[in-house]
Amino acid sequence: MRTRIARLAVAAALAAATASAAGCTSATPATLTSLSGTGPITFATGKLDTGSYLPGLIRQWNAAHPGQRVTLIPLPDDADDQLAQLVANLQTKSSLYDVMSLDVIWTAEFATNGWIVPLNPKSFPLGDMLRPAVATAWYAGRLYAVPFTSNAELLYYRKDILAGRKPPSTWAQLAGLARTLAPRHGVAGYAGQLAAYEGLTVNFAEAVQSAGGSIVSPDGTRVTLNSPQARAGLSFLSSGLRQGWIPRAALNYDEAASQAAFEAGKLLFLNNWPYVYGQASTPGPGNTVAGKFGVTALPGPNGPGSSSLGGANLAISAYSRHQITALAFIKFLTSEASERRILIDASLPPVWTQLYTDPSLIRRFPYLPVLERAIRSARPRPEIPNYNQLSLVISSTVHQALAAGRPVGPVIAALSSQLAAVLRNG
Repeated sequence: MRTRIARLAVAAALAAATASAAGCTSATPATLTSLSGTGPITFATGKLDTGSYLPGLIRQWNAAHPGQRVTLIPLPDDADDQLAQLVANLQTKSSLYDVMSLDVIWTAEFATNGWIVPLNPKSFPLGDMLRPAVATAWYAGRLYAVPFTSNAELLYYRKDILAGRKPPSTWAQLAGLARTLAPRHGVAGYAGQLAAYEGLTVNFAEAVQSAGGSIVSPDGTRVTLNSPQARAGLSFLSSGLRQGWIPRAALNYDEAASQAAFEAGKLLFLNNWPYVYGQASTPGPGNTVAGKFGVTALPGPNGPGSSSLGGANLAISAYSRHQITALAFIKFLTSEASERRILIDASLPPVWTQLYTDPSLIRRFPYLPVLERAIRSARPRPEIPNYNQLSLVISSTVHQALAAGRPVGPVIAALSSQLAAVLRNG
């Protein structure tokens, strides 16, 4: 019975996708494109996704429509490596990838290069989805992708060590607890992702925007980094390393390494993504914190801070030969039922707003109301076609400055000049 229901749901999605594709040359041509072709497709996504929630969903799809099966193509774990592999393939106009899971920051680059097709916004219930997530799927007035998961970093804390104290809501409170309370319990104070990669760009952007600053203008044409707010943001990180409440080991931490340190009982506070909640809540070898931690919003100078907006969008390759099937599969994966399953199985934040107020889900994931507020107050990283180059400049420059303890003012000034050159050459 379950397979029959799934088959009917998929058939309905295919019918809707075909109708949408057939009619997309008339209503609003500025945002629509013609899609063609049904048949087997591939889905390219990071390896971290392939072992948790996706296999079950793909089995459901394939059982319901065996003539249009989906084959999973794992991409590297690291976001920079994922981007490199996708770009290398698309530059050859290969039809290997049909549906691609894209970091929300890649929409502009992929759309500008003509690698993904614009979609009919009327084909999706965008009004039921988180507005910040939906905004990441648009570029130059066109919808180029569909929100799949959203994301905002949160502050994990050892509630057994805080022992009734409120978790910090300001940088000063965090620094005070990390500097004084953490050593009494033999743990380091605070860590995020400070290795020289995209994670550091995210952490740096969060510090800057939490202080009220920005990296570039909203339209992506001007560098706005050289400001007191940006200097305050970098000072938060550099002073933590200098004073010792951020351990030097954090300069080599990515998401996985920082999570491992927290689970091993080495940190009082951790800045990381929501998926950590489910994994750290599961007892197992090396996990000493299951049942002993809580989650709150990132702190800022005078109150809650602002996370970088994360997440993934689903897009259709311009070189796919089965785009109608690809569209139907995207509708299936972004349905409310699939999003609910993804949250339960992988602790990945959904894009459907109603899931954040579902009492049964809140009982299972008590941080959902905090997460929804964090996503709504999060800010996207600079939405420019050459974002990857901009991120490389930020992460390498900031990492060198933090590792060497360089003065904040000259670092921000020099970085601003480097970023201006990136924009000019973009």
